[in-house]
Amino acid sequence: MSVLEMKVPSPGESITEVEIATWLVEDGDYVEKDQPIAEVDSDKATLELPAEESGIITLKAEEGDAVEVGAVVCLIDMDAAKPEGDAPAKEEAPKAENKVVAAPAPKADTYATGTASPAAKKVLAEKGISTSAVKGTGKDGRITKEDAVKAVPSMGTQPANGSRGTERKKMSMLRRKVAERLVSVKNETAMLTTFNEVNMQPIFDLRAQFKEDFKARHGVGLGFMSFFTLAVVRALKMYPDVNSMIDGDFQIKHDFQDISIAVSGPKGLMVPVIRNAENLSFRGVESEVKRLALRARDGQITIDEMTGGTFTITNGGVFGSMLSTPIINPPQSGILGMHNIVNRPMAVNGGIVIQPIMYVALSYDHRIVDGRESVGFLVAVKEALENPVELLMDGNPGRALEM
Repeated sequence: MSVLEMKVPSPGESITEVEIATWLVEDGDYVEKDQPIAEVDSDKATLELPAEESGIITLKAEEGDAVEVGAVVCLIDMDAAKPEGDAPAKEEAPKAENKVVAAPAPKADTYATGTASPAAKKVLAEKGISTSAVKGTGKDGRITKEDAVKAVPSMGTQPANGSRGTERKKMSMLRRKVAERLVSVKNETAMLTTFNEVNMQPIFDLRAQFKEDFKARHGVGLGFMSFFTLAVVRALKMYPDVNSMIDGDFQIKHDFQDISIAVSGPKGLMVPVIRNAENLSFRGVESEVKRLALRARDGQITIDEMTGGTFTITNGGVFGSMLSTPIINPPQSGILGMHNIVNRPMAVNGGIVIQPIMYVALSYDHRIVDGRESVGFLVAVKEALENPVELLMDGNPGRALEM
């Protein structure tokens, strides 16, 4: 009998462990070669695991199991014949005759009932839950560590007038890793945020004039992201400290601008990277943003496409955010937050005019970026966005948008 041992492939450099998120087949199913059989979570992305050969599959890991790269997760019997048509329904087990069975007498409480193990005590103390509020499932009613982990604080004793259900669900490895990284950023960097506002009217005017021709010519829309990306590239060249990172006692500066774009994917936050954005035109940026966003949405993004990046842009405005303090994407030293655009009264040439205004925020690592650089960087972004024809298009918008 020829049996193939399917092992977990390496999703990318530095990743040593993945988690079985979902089995897409059942134990004993016949699978075709290259058929997706499982979804696995790494700390950076969710990837599909295709069958390496055709045959009957035997699963060797459960959903939620953390397995090392190279570990065997299933067996495929390649000699097994493909079943014809629908598999015959499994015979139902004969129904048991109706018999009256006496319920077991409840066990009497003992001295051990309600006693918590040392590990359970520690977990309950961290949660602030009394042992008297937990029902033990261990021997003689002892409270086990699992009982303590599952215990939730009391929500009060007042009568409830509606549903009060709760759900306990393990976070994906990607979500857990993002949470770990966010906490480490708050604890390990001197993060500050500076704010400014941008009058978006010049960009509105350009989009109104060129967006139809731009889409017809290039097959992608002329959005805000290309203006912001190219404005950031210009500002990073002016203030290279914002485009650098710390490595121990050293500062690493880059002569290129790889811009990470934070997007919301089906499994959580993902940050694909636009490589060498300094070499891209408006069309190039819009095409790359669309390509990466679609791949992230469809769960096809790769580890390589999310690795690296020298600066990040995040757009909370698509969800209606007016103002926020974005968290740095380590080991980068800066992140720009975009927000929603609201018509506001502005003083223009001594008069009050209604203009579309966006608040922007720059969070930066003060260990490596000083106040002068951070404020100057954000002002440079503002200047480019409010005067895009001169600063981003060399005075010729028609030519810039044709490239």
